[in-house]
Amino acid sequence: MPAFALRVEYDGAPFIGWQRQATGLSVQQVIEDAAAHLNGGEPPTATAAGRTDAGVHAEAQVVLIDISAELTPDRVRDALNFHARPHPVVVLAAVPAAPGWSPRFDAIGRAYRYRILNRRSRPALDLGRVWHVPRRLDAAAMHDAAQALLGRHDFSAYRAASCQANSPLRTLDRLDVARLADDIVIIAEARSFLHHQVRNLVGTLAEVGMGRRPTTWPRAVLDSRDRARAGQTAPPEGLTLTSVRYDPAIDWG
Repeated sequence: MPAFALRVEYDGAPFIGWQRQATGLSVQQVIEDAAAHLNGGEPPTATAAGRTDAGVHAEAQVVLIDISAELTPDRVRDALNFHARPHPVVVLAAVPAAPGWSPRFDAIGRAYRYRILNRRSRPALDLGRVWHVPRRLDAAAMHDAAQALLGRHDFSAYRAASCQANSPLRTLDRLDVARLADDIVIIAEARSFLHHQVRNLVGTLAEVGMGRRPTTWPRAVLDSRDRARAGQTAPPEGLTLTSVRYDPAIDWG
């Protein structure tokens, strides 16, 4: 049965997250239901590089799916997009996948972007895609604080209570904060992340940006390994999965 790697973008707002669950519509279900039309009516299992939460978006989620129909990659892409309508899930590219390849376990890096709309007026055009923080944030202070979190650490203070990872150890390769007009943009890169890790980091850095905490505080929280000492979990709508890296890199064409 042919296996395909898919590069997928989606608006996470209407979904309960990536993973299929007993109730509610998931991104996984949309893709599997669309693929059923190419698989003799039987929904195949779609495996993703990362299980994004409810409300979290993706520009380049990577998905593995098997289908029985003998189709070219472009036909697979177009057929999935046809059958996924009207849901905000789009396959950008499809390529044949090697036997045994896993979008999750073969990934060597993941990148997320978090956007904070930092102005008094609420969002209109970006509603559902940013965290609106009316109070002025000091992006430079947030960036300085973030640099002390880079490297391999026990990130227990920044993981969700429901996190199922076997170990809290993660290597944070990049955590940059910059202001672009009214946007505060946070870029986070690592091989893998704990559940809610990026959103908990953002919520903690926001405390620094508001002047409520010193730039040394996020590192002190990290060293404490105590989730109760960290800031809030930033809302999901500001978070987007922007890339997943592999070696060798996937040629999406």
